[in-house]
Amino acid sequence: MKGRRGGEEEIEEVLASKKVISREEWEKKLNDVEIRKEDMNKLVMNFLVTEGYVEAAEKFWTESITEHIDLTMITDRMAVKKAMQCGNVDHAIEKVNDLNPERLIELIHNGKVEEALEFAREELAQRGEENQGFLEELERTVALLIFEDVTNCPVGELLDISQRLKTSSEVNAVILTMVIRKTKAKKASHHLDCIFE
Repeated sequence: MKGRRGGEEEIEEVLASKKVISREEWEKKLNDVEIRKEDMNKLVMNFLVTEGYVEAAEKFWTESITEHIDLTMITDRMAVKKAMQCGNVDHAIEKVNDLNPERLIELIHNGKVEEALEFAREELAQRGEENQGFLEELERTVALLIFEDVTNCPVGELLDISQRLKTSSEVNAVILTMVIRKTKAKKASHHLDCIFE
């Protein structure tokens, strides 16, 4: 309990050190800022994509002429999120693997060509038939096998550390979603317990 109280005190100190401005000051500052229409469109599109509103994002894209985004990835990402929220971790992990053939990349990176081909054929080929976006990623990844020197490969960036960082960020986001959901559920349960005591 002492550690928790210390954390609450730290939060209170941070909040106390923040400058507080009035609503009128805030509105004046907002009115003084010029926001370009394309920036606002990007912001709206980012929200729609992040929150998984595929149909709205498609419609907004055609009307706003914003940068094209692969909307199939939204559906896939939302499937991972939904699986995690329902507590179906195995399905979520399977979906993450569908979105990113990281294991195949690592096999290729380690020079295990035969194992990589077998894994692609046994585990990934069917997923490619079911999901066009995944098929494109799979084709890009398998292209690594064509080149002896991957530094000259057009998709050589797949073997870069940035690819691992991207994958770990995606997995981390899924885990964070699950943790936040559990935390909210615990708080709601606690509030209900307090009400009914």
